[in-house]
Amino acid sequence: MGGGIAMDLADVKTLEMILVFILIGGALYLYATEKLALEVTSLAVICALMVVFHLLPVPGPDGDNLLDAHKLLTGFANPAMMTVLALLILGEGLNRTGALDSAATVVYAAAKGRPTAAIGMALLLVGAVSAVLNNIPVVVLFIPIMQALAVRSNRSAGRYMMPLSFAAILGGMTTLIGSSTNLLVSSAMIELGEEGFSFFSFTIPGLVVAGAGMVYVILILPKLLPDREGDTGGAQREAKQFKAQITVRRGSVLDGMTPSAGFFPGLPGITVLSIERGEETFTPPYEEIPLQRDDILIVAATRERLLQFHKDNPKSLTPEIMSGSGMARMIDADARWRTGAQSVAEVMVTPGSRMVGRTLDTIGFRYRHDCVVLGIERRSRMPRTRPTEIPLESGDILLIQGRRADIEALRGSQEVVLLEWSAEDLPQPHHAKRAGLIFFATVGAAATGVLPTEVATLTGAAAMVISGALSAEEAIRAIDHKIILLIAAALALGASMQATGGAAFLAHGLVVLLGESSPAVVLSGFFLLTAVLANVLSTKATAVLFTPIAVAIAHDIGVPAEAFAVAVVFAANCSFGSPVGYQTNLLVMAPGGYKFKDFIRAGTPLLLICWAAFSLFAPFWFDL
Repeated sequence: MGGGIAMDLADVKTLEMILVFILIGGALYLYATEKLALEVTSLAVICALMVVFHLLPVPGPDGDNLLDAHKLLTGFANPAMMTVLALLILGEGLNRTGALDSAATVVYAAAKGRPTAAIGMALLLVGAVSAVLNNIPVVVLFIPIMQALAVRSNRSAGRYMMPLSFAAILGGMTTLIGSSTNLLVSSAMIELGEEGFSFFSFTIPGLVVAGAGMVYVILILPKLLPDREGDTGGAQREAKQFKAQITVRRGSVLDGMTPSAGFFPGLPGITVLSIERGEETFTPPYEEIPLQRDDILIVAATRERLLQFHKDNPKSLTPEIMSGSGMARMIDADARWRTGAQSVAEVMVTPGSRMVGRTLDTIGFRYRHDCVVLGIERRSRMPRTRPTEIPLESGDILLIQGRRADIEALRGSQEVVLLEWSAEDLPQPHHAKRAGLIFFATVGAAATGVLPTEVATLTGAAAMVISGALSAEEAIRAIDHKIILLIAAALALGASMQATGGAAFLAHGLVVLLGESSPAVVLSGFFLLTAVLANVLSTKATAVLFTPIAVAIAHDIGVPAEAFAVAVVFAANCSFGSPVGYQTNLLVMAPGGYKFKDFIRAGTPLLLICWAAFSLFAPFWFDL
């Protein structure tokens, strides 16, 4: 064995190392099977580590315990943790304001409306941008874009969040600055007396590995991912057809629109039941009937389609009642459901409600509850008249809009039952410009090095709230407590493996196992071991830990260190099999609705593809 590895093995704490391996195995089993909630497992791991290393301290050079409670809990204040949380808030600010919807429209238009082509183009763009920018801001930038593309493609966002993270990671493999992990390996090489990497040192092998991986990410990965919309009521919403009314406003996209083959191109996925123009009513087919200002369209559509139209045309979907009443219009102008942060939800009319048999016109629902009814869903057939003129029945579902506090106040109502799962915040397009400026300023400051990433992102998150683009409550809701505990547990496990010598022990075992094998075989085995551990430790910890081991192995078998150092770069970036390996995986976990086992099932094949591509190409490229 090389001196570097032998020296590391002298520091191995056998009993402590075995206990750490047992805890890692137990944690992975519980994460994958979800026999305990993810946050409970994470907290249990942290507590177990604190107990173990309080009873079995690991002394450092100065005699202090390397794994005392203070060291194991530093993950909660780790800059990486703060960066992830701040980026979640920044992403929520972009999502709430709809700041990047136009980008989705451009990509979708460039793909000529083909969903698969649009998603593929977006993922290729992500990979290209990640080659020259830090992966984290790139993923945050594209999360709302991918969500908007998913909506326009009538598909679940969960199908494309994981591919987004993986595409960014693959793109980051191709240049020195594509990932901070690459820079760490280069710096470690220089400290070990080896030559560091130049900007394009590993671009060619990186393109080979990333290219093989991107084929899987674009064509196969979305088919392996579960559709999580059913877990949040999406399937229930999709099955419902709400009846609503749309008013054609002057200068809107509908003003002057002519139907094509009986359908209106500006209303995708929305069925027009009738058109009211003054005292005249038009029914299908709508041949040669251009829409005019103040036309009332009686439509039927799913909640998703109605809200997408509402987002693009915020003043067209709210029905006017008491038609012709100037007083009503004056009251509506300053109504709470027209100002401030708005949400939507569904409520069901109860059997004993006084609303049964009455119309929305006579009830005055919007004035009594400060919420406006956007649409009505009923299992039985409804007449082709305005929703405001339809007598309500027991069991009717009302799609309502209002401030979240006003919606939550309906919990105490005896007239309707609030369907808790249905609550959803609406974008605030009037804040889109400021949200976009804050985000791009944050990304620019971090990408150019003007500010450290954690400083730039935390400042940007605070600016989102201070500017009014996001309320404090919305920012708090954007923070996922599961991610907090998951990161803290992963960092604690990584520190424990490093301090007890577990990683050095595994590398030593690999070289012994391979024995007199060729350098190409040793390199391939080393890549696979490093990639597997990158999914347990963080990519940065794996890079720092394995670079000295890579150099020692290269010297031990008499080959240049560059090949093994590049293997560390690629393998440490192969954090596809778990959400804890890399921050972008954690960023997409909540928007995609993923579970731990989803990464194991969908990410492991990608890890193996990258391993196979590197193992086949590296011997040729490095002349092994």
